[in-house]
Amino acid sequence: MLCDYLVQILTARVYDVAQETPLELAPNLSTRLNNKLLLKREDMQSVFSFKLRGAYNKMVNLPPDMLAQGVIAASAGNHAQGVALGARQLGTRAIIVMPVTTPQVKVNAVKARGGEVILYGDTYDDAYAHARQLEVEKGLTFIHPFDDPDVIAGQGTIGMEILRQYQQPIHAIFVAIGGGGLISGIAAYVKRLRPEIKIIGVEPVDADAMHQSLKAGHRIKLPTVGLFADGVAVREVGEETFRLCQQYVDEIILVDTDATCAAIKDVFEDTRSIVEPAGALAIAGAKAYVEREQIEGKTLIAIACGANMNFDRLRFVAERAEFGERREAIFAVTIPEHPGSLRKFCDCMGRRNLTEFNYRIADEKTAHIFVGMQIQNRADRVKMVEIFEGCGFEILDLTDDELTKLHLRHMVGGRSLLAHNELLYRFEFPERPGALMKFVGSMSPDWNISLFHYRNNGADYGRIVVGMQVPPHEMEEWQAFLDTLGYTYWDESQNLAYKLFLG
Repeated sequence: MLCDYLVQILTARVYDVAQETPLELAPNLSTRLNNKLLLKREDMQSVFSFKLRGAYNKMVNLPPDMLAQGVIAASAGNHAQGVALGARQLGTRAIIVMPVTTPQVKVNAVKARGGEVILYGDTYDDAYAHARQLEVEKGLTFIHPFDDPDVIAGQGTIGMEILRQYQQPIHAIFVAIGGGGLISGIAAYVKRLRPEIKIIGVEPVDADAMHQSLKAGHRIKLPTVGLFADGVAVREVGEETFRLCQQYVDEIILVDTDATCAAIKDVFEDTRSIVEPAGALAIAGAKAYVEREQIEGKTLIAIACGANMNFDRLRFVAERAEFGERREAIFAVTIPEHPGSLRKFCDCMGRRNLTEFNYRIADEKTAHIFVGMQIQNRADRVKMVEIFEGCGFEILDLTDDELTKLHLRHMVGGRSLLAHNELLYRFEFPERPGALMKFVGSMSPDWNISLFHYRNNGADYGRIVVGMQVPPHEMEEWQAFLDTLGYTYWDESQNLAYKLFLG
């Protein structure tokens, strides 16, 4: 199979629609990392993603009679645009089934390239099942987004270009993984010619199907996946891509949402381009790898694989990038409630820049302060904890607490004597028009809502925190309600930040 893939990649038909994208130095990131970081700019393709390579290579190799019947695909956006563009180039019909949660910018882009869009289901899996049904009903050919040798070979042309563009030593190539088509194609080519180069996959911590599969030795289907990096939100990797990753991929690095947002900002500062979350994964992975391995003077390559960003999501990205870059920390500090305590607190902070400051009397003896401040790095954050403790204050580091970052920082300052038997839960649901009202309508009228917070960050999924007054003897009914609700949830009733500021 190795020789077959080498030949297939060398003879792939991609340049009818794709361009050879530049391999560019990221000067600021390279300086910060003390390594040379090169970005493979697949975000500069006409569809702002690498996906048109594999999609077109598959379609152009179809028998003429099958191509004439038309093609169908399921996609969250980037593969869809590649299929639509390829179909227009080849003069055939393309139907694209997309999840209802797909960013509007991607839906519009598919339509603009002649694709017929059908919105169906909340996830890729829903859209995929519907597309396979339509494939049979309408006699179309399904163009798989990743688990197809022709698609894999098309994506592998990126590896071919990299080795031609940079012939000096390369330490590692970092590649985002969704279904695995991109990294499989690159790895199959690079490992054949330059086996010393590490091929490192990068996945979100909440969508790590390939990581779990490689660890288990067989394909794992995730029950749910995070939707922030929608371009890689795949519950199960491909059969062929899994086989190739087992053979060629050196390791997989997992990164969280904050690190991904920081990488988006890093790419912008170096290129003045905005990549989508999936497009920034490889950069986030390269940063994490350098920090872990403490390497210097090496050449690293990261695939900037897509730039189909919904503009409204930039609010969320900008807010979380500071956490990902460890430039902001959040603390809850308890001080004595007597004259001079607040001044002493301010003296402890020194001349640091504050990003947030909330003060609320807790009782006659103590007060709680919710404070955000700019920091230099993780060590600086630890130092601040030591400083506060040295001043005699109790301190709780909330920088990594999701409830705090998503909700409590916007809600600090209120307790209610009426909130008896209050439980606190976080929920996530696919964001779409009317989704919030649907969620509220699904809440049982048997219990009183004592707290509610929702904030639209322009993301593909909504986040809500709810306080419900549930008597202890009704906990069994409450759990049954949660089990039938159908939303991902977290019990935050014992969260220390909640207890300090709201509980």
